[in-house]
Amino acid sequence: MTLAYWCVLLALFLPYLSTITAKAVSGGFSPRHNYDPRAFLASLEGLGRRANNAQLNSFEVTPAFAAAVIIAHLAGGAEQALLDQLAMAFILSRVLYFICYLANWAPLRSLVWFVGMGLIVSLFVVSA
Repeated sequence: MTLAYWCVLLALFLPYLSTITAKAVSGGFSPRHNYDPRAFLASLEGLGRRANNAQLNSFEVTPAFAAAVIIAHLAGGAEQALLDQLAMAFILSRVLYFICYLANWAPLRSLVWFVGMGLIVSLFVVSA
């Protein structure tokens, strides 16, 4: 299994870091909220809401990243080391994105998002 594939696994679990953060910083999550956690998360404000928004965005972008890694491997047009580096850079971009979201640094967060999307595109381009 390549490092890039391990990055896909990591990307699949990163949204849950945001979920745990949203629930933890809200101060009001209890077992009764587990019956309808989406309603609870939708009701949050401030830091908890930003953590939930980061979760939603992570779930949205992860399929594109996974597809890019798999297709890059199948296409075989790039060295494995380059694919691994691009995949690790994507994971780093997602961690930075999460930090920017929590810190409410909207312009920087958007820039980091564009970098992440550029890395996804790069996986396709280098493998062509």
